[in-house]
Amino acid sequence: MFKCVCRINNKTHAVCSSSSLYSPVCVCVCVCVCVCVCVCVCVHVLCVTTVFVFQDDYIPYPRIEEVLERGGPYPQVILPEFGGYWIEDPEASPPPPPPPPTSLESRGEEGGGLEGIEEEDTPAGDYGYRLEEINEAARAYRKHFLGREHLNFSCSASSVGNLLLSVRHEEEKEQEHLHVIVRSRVKSVYHRLSLTELPDIPSVPELAKLLCDEAAGLRFSPVLYPKASQLIVNYDEHEVNNTFKFGVIYQRFGQVSEEELFRNNEETPAFTEFLQLLGDTVELQDFKGFRGGLDVSHGQTGSQSVYTVHRQQEIMFHVSTKLPFTEGDAQQLQRKRHIGNDIVAVVFQEEATPFVPDMIASNFLHAFILVQVEEPCSDSTTYKVSVTAREDVPQFGPPLPNPAVFKKGPEFREFLLTKLINAELACYKSDRFARLEERTRAALLDSLHDELQRRSQSMLGLTSGLEEEGRAENGHAHGGLLESIKVRSEWGGSGTHQCRGQQRSKLS
Repeated sequence: MFKCVCRINNKTHAVCSSSSLYSPVCVCVCVCVCVCVCVCVCVHVLCVTTVFVFQDDYIPYPRIEEVLERGGPYPQVILPEFGGYWIEDPEASPPPPPPPPTSLESRGEEGGGLEGIEEEDTPAGDYGYRLEEINEAARAYRKHFLGREHLNFSCSASSVGNLLLSVRHEEEKEQEHLHVIVRSRVKSVYHRLSLTELPDIPSVPELAKLLCDEAAGLRFSPVLYPKASQLIVNYDEHEVNNTFKFGVIYQRFGQVSEEELFRNNEETPAFTEFLQLLGDTVELQDFKGFRGGLDVSHGQTGSQSVYTVHRQQEIMFHVSTKLPFTEGDAQQLQRKRHIGNDIVAVVFQEEATPFVPDMIASNFLHAFILVQVEEPCSDSTTYKVSVTAREDVPQFGPPLPNPAVFKKGPEFREFLLTKLINAELACYKSDRFARLEERTRAALLDSLHDELQRRSQSMLGLTSGLEEEGRAENGHAHGGLLESIKVRSEWGGSGTHQCRGQQRSKLS
């Protein structure tokens, strides 16, 4: 008996079978949401089956309780009953390298990953594990424009909203280039454009069109405010972040619910050894580094935590066993309040036991890295690693080796911390976070555009001093944008219109 299963979005929609002696070739064609046509072709049999299915007819993945009942060996992670997540396959080929820069000499943009970015801007670390995403567009203004002669232009009422363009001419080794940044409500794009093959310097509208296909036929106005650069660099760098917070969850054998996970209080020697690999145990009272939302004044989030600095990125871990435990609280809300609001979490398994990514109910947790120890607290300690994330989170590196087993030591630490940071950056490309970032980015860009336009008008004498003073008293001048940026969003950028290159998500 051979069975053909039609699956869409990790959900089983139809099943047909054949009793042929030969293995069939099956083609499943879905003709509508609730109708599935399965055609099974083999040497002797041709059968056509139409199956009407509804949600109640889905054949789900096995429940975690069923997996445990079957006995070992157990997988580190299993998919939820109705999917919604992917599991990284160590046997899969790594993604291809990015294409070479275009004739525009692309040097970086939000979403561009490593494409065209200088090698020194993306260090690979001692073991070759690379942080996949450096937000070059957000850093380009400070690096290539600030303190140097350049021009800024703004445009309003375009089909893509307000735009802000910066351009700087550069002569280097007998070659001329233009550094150009175009900012829209969806993303910022930075290019280094060679003038060698061009008869003349392009106009501002032409530059905008080169970098953003929808920015055609627009009229730009020069920004005349002498202190515009400080406002612009603050806007650009509202997406730059050097701090991360990750959950760390201890899972005992057979635990199948978040209540069981958050009830764990004991830190076994194996778990303690793993925490020492992650970072330093620090006293929270009066802690001066990045605190990741933990209380450093009144001890309300415990007395200790685990903290480290990796490649100039501060990381605070929310360790479930170090967060306050409340007797009589089945949900342990003090613990879930922090870990449930993280984006990525590490699940430490001292024994082989399955984990399901929807075991913890959270709108924020989007990726999990499973770490299973073998021969702990010895010279032969190794860690087996699995990775799972929600369907709309893109794959992220460094890729798992095959087999995905690491010896205890600095290389595993380098891999794990790099994987965690890349995981969070990838999660910001998911639909939920992308929508949040687009709204935040649009509001900040509109605020910057309005402030630059108003101050430029003031420089031309087109607004009275009394009006300007009144605006200042009402909080609309002298730091209006800066005050807006102080209330930073924690979401990354994405969007829909077709500016060149991929789109970028970044924690601010």
